[in-house]
Amino acid sequence: MSTTRDAIIIGGGHNGLITAFYLAKAGLKPLVLERRPTVGGAAISDEFYPGFTCPTLAHACGPLLPEIAQDMQLARHGLEMIQPDVRVFAPLPDRRYLLLYDDPALSAHQIAKFSAKDAERYPELQRVLARMAAVVRQVTIQTPPSTERPRAGELLQLLKTGRAFRNLGKRDMFRLLRWTPMAVADLVAEWSEQQLLRAVLAARGIFGTFLGPWSAGSGAVLLLRSAADAYPVASAAFPRGGMGSLTQAMARAAIGAGTEVRTDVEVAQISVKGSSANGVVLASGEEIAARVVVSNADPRRTFLRLVDPAHLSPDFLTRIQNYRCAGAVAKVNLALAGLPSFSAKDRTAELSGRIHIGPEIDYLERAFDAAKYGDFSRQPVLDAMIPSVADASLAPEGKHVMSICVQFAPYRLRNGDWKEQRGALADVVVGKLSEYASDLPDLILHRQVITPQDLEHTYSLTGGHIFHGELALDQLFTMRPLLGWAQYRTPLRGLYLCGNGTHPGTGLTGASGRNAAREILKDWRKRRHG
Repeated sequence: MSTTRDAIIIGGGHNGLITAFYLAKAGLKPLVLERRPTVGGAAISDEFYPGFTCPTLAHACGPLLPEIAQDMQLARHGLEMIQPDVRVFAPLPDRRYLLLYDDPALSAHQIAKFSAKDAERYPELQRVLARMAAVVRQVTIQTPPSTERPRAGELLQLLKTGRAFRNLGKRDMFRLLRWTPMAVADLVAEWSEQQLLRAVLAARGIFGTFLGPWSAGSGAVLLLRSAADAYPVASAAFPRGGMGSLTQAMARAAIGAGTEVRTDVEVAQISVKGSSANGVVLASGEEIAARVVVSNADPRRTFLRLVDPAHLSPDFLTRIQNYRCAGAVAKVNLALAGLPSFSAKDRTAELSGRIHIGPEIDYLERAFDAAKYGDFSRQPVLDAMIPSVADASLAPEGKHVMSICVQFAPYRLRNGDWKEQRGALADVVVGKLSEYASDLPDLILHRQVITPQDLEHTYSLTGGHIFHGELALDQLFTMRPLLGWAQYRTPLRGLYLCGNGTHPGTGLTGASGRNAAREILKDWRKRRHG
């Protein structure tokens, strides 16, 4: 073997780079190994057609925890964020539309076109979510406590969270307790009588999950998302140059702190001696020794493909095999000869944020029904962006790129396979959008289709799940990924997890990577100081 490294991080996605940065800042010399030609994981940008660059997978930030952006000095490393004033543009087939802004007063004015009562209540919903988000955020940035032998520090952290919970006041305390297990459809119905607004709000509680709006626990997903961004609808912020600009800035920060990054390097196996991880074996046959191994891969890939099962107990293997990790999202990226003419809009600026296609709660649920029975929805829920409206560098002058997340598209199809169905999926997506922008089909120069199986085979997301595992009540907090193994440690000494399959697992916030680094460093210092 080569010289023993302090730490190896498997996978150069955003959480892996964040973990590497914090380890390097503490004096370790981490090595990040990335299978693909560039780091970034799901936060990447590719030129998918000559002159056209699109966010390949994720098209908006989580948003990233401000502490991480500050610690890594990402602005100094070239990151420039674009925050459109419009968060969501939600058109209807009858040419009406709803606009939701960063400014809740502007949003309320738009909502009043549909319902005066909803317009009055919307700013209060934002205030309530902000109060709750302050409590939920404390949970997301802490390590889940041990369920068997909680340490004094863990009990103190829980006590602080409990005090913050009590400070909500009786009404909001009960709201938080009720909303967490609730179906998001019921939650939003308490704040809106209008179907389009309900659908837009509920979409945040089901995005990227195998959950419909009437699924129990989808309210918890909405609350988790609000912890990083307390607006009722998701952020439309993205980096200038595409999502890859975020992770490239992270890579520069990590390298500047002392991290080494190697790309085009595939890890075939995690080496284990006794009950401890002690390095990795690459697909090339090269062996690299390390005192600490950190996997940014999802839990199923880590334990069922990278670790020899002989090193894990039968009980643990059974539990990890039952960890739910079947995705239901596909992606379609379009190179366009011009800006689509949505009939339900007044100005180009209204297309600068997210575009929501899904007019009512029952529409969202019926789209989920198709996936439950092994088919992709012919009436899909779409979360789209045209980032070139706000960032002209992504396409030639006068031309545009369109990024479309498609729900629901199950990993396993009941009839046929994704090789046969990828074209049909793109046809359905373009057909649905053309109901709102009739000239779209004539503007398409090229389309890129990424199916759930592509997410697994090309981007190493087992089951095609963009969050490394279902965000269900039994797979959150002390149970993410498994009860008893929610503290970023694993049954193998020296092997840790840092990806979205760990708490809180909510995408591009970076909380999982930051939390994991904190626990790794605790163990490192104990080992060094006896």
